[in-house]
Amino acid sequence: MGRQVRMLRFFLGASVLVIGALVTLAAVLGGPGWWALLAVVALLLVLGIWDVLQRRHSILRNYPVLGHMRFLLEGIRPELQQYFIERNFDGRPYDRDTRSIIYERAKGIHGEQAFGTERDVNAIGYEYLVHSSRPLDTPEHPHRVRIGGPDCTQPYDMSLLNVSAMSFGALSANAILALNAGAAKGGFAHDTGEGGLTKYHLEHGGDLVWEIGSGYFGARTKGGDFDPDMFRDKAAHDHVKMVSLKLSQGAKPGIGGVLPAAKVSKEIAEARNVPQGEKCVSPAYHRVFSTPRELVHFIARMRELAGGKPAGFKLCVGSRTDVLAICKAMVAEGITPDFIIVDGAEGGTGAAPLEYEDHVGSPLTEGLLTVHNALVGAGLRDRVRVGASGKVSTGVDIVKRLIQGADYTNAARAMMMATGCIQAQRCHTNTCPVGVTTQDPRRMRALDVGDKTQRVHRFHEATVAEATQVIASMGLHGPHELRPHMLRRRIDHTTTVGYDQLFDHLRPGQLLEQPPQSWLADWERADPDRFQP
Repeated sequence: MGRQVRMLRFFLGASVLVIGALVTLAAVLGGPGWWALLAVVALLLVLGIWDVLQRRHSILRNYPVLGHMRFLLEGIRPELQQYFIERNFDGRPYDRDTRSIIYERAKGIHGEQAFGTERDVNAIGYEYLVHSSRPLDTPEHPHRVRIGGPDCTQPYDMSLLNVSAMSFGALSANAILALNAGAAKGGFAHDTGEGGLTKYHLEHGGDLVWEIGSGYFGARTKGGDFDPDMFRDKAAHDHVKMVSLKLSQGAKPGIGGVLPAAKVSKEIAEARNVPQGEKCVSPAYHRVFSTPRELVHFIARMRELAGGKPAGFKLCVGSRTDVLAICKAMVAEGITPDFIIVDGAEGGTGAAPLEYEDHVGSPLTEGLLTVHNALVGAGLRDRVRVGASGKVSTGVDIVKRLIQGADYTNAARAMMMATGCIQAQRCHTNTCPVGVTTQDPRRMRALDVGDKTQRVHRFHEATVAEATQVIASMGLHGPHELRPHMLRRRIDHTTTVGYDQLFDHLRPGQLLEQPPQSWLADWERADPDRFQP
């Protein structure tokens, strides 16, 4: 496909030159009309050259002249523009306001909109935050969250919003560079994803959360086992602030992944420590542990190998019994991770079966509430920080997730859109039109790292500022004062209830003392020595 694009661009350029030459000849031999046509051809040629050289619009760099049709159609009238913004290219509804907010903030445009809300506030399921009649001034500096339990010797102060896990290979080198440079500029963290710790993650000096998955890419033996020495050496890098073990991913929990042999280039092979040109497999399960007890011991080992930096794991919640089994293992062994990242089933990816995306795994709200309350009930919540990822895009998203049990949030899709992603949904084909999810060098060059660095930074800064302002509008001094009753949901046409009534909330240590009836069966079934459905 990359070769076809190059051929198309060459054909268009050659055609313009040939037509220009013919029109010039006709203008010399013919009348004034031919001179007008010559002027049009010349303007198109100049426009095409400008499109290729400019850096603001990735799609124009890959599709000079023709790319303007997209912007023309979006700008014809508000109704047509709304259609393009509200829907993905496969026809699925998408939140118009959210997408507009992301793009406008990335471009430095204020998000005010005339004529009020377009949401149906009377719809069942509608949620809103409770504001105060005496709001407070917005703090000058955004709040940060300290990650690091009692066994951590190098704690890290985390932003309320960070770049979620996206691997090199899934994203292009230029996209990784822009995300990391944006993180360095804005002082937030960049999760590497499970595809290895690469030179592109390290080049601009952004703070990193190094994630390893079941393939142990970048820290594996030739046989595919975890290599502790390789892990220790890479985790010692100054830019690596935390290390994370991926148990499962929201968009495809319970399965691994395959990178076809044709896509395992020299760079990707080096980053993942796998043979070049051979199929690269992420197994569905880990070799380093098979029980909750073994899991918590491995997290402790990761922390030790990383020199005392925060260590934790990421999962999409499936069985509540398994979450409780992990908590029982923590209590029994006296070992806790420094953080747990809860990935919601609404999370996105370019490499998941549709059935898994739509029908497997807990949504972020249920997953967060389960993990948060399990830790509270087991008396562990003060030792473990909780991150939330899964369609976090706005300041209100951040505040809602904090109320539901998170300490901080991560965003993947929104950060991709800040780098120029247009939701073309061609991630798996290597033909991304804007250079975000492709390894094709010619397509990748459309993404200008300098310009997109600024957009990532602006998006993060504006979104965190909005979350901070919303918290102040609620009359609170910071995230630590948020409570479940401050988020309300309409459950029928006449009733709204707060999250304090909508879900069971445990008291500290309640599971260890007298589990409530709603948790009793799962708590009794939970076994620290085995995972079970």
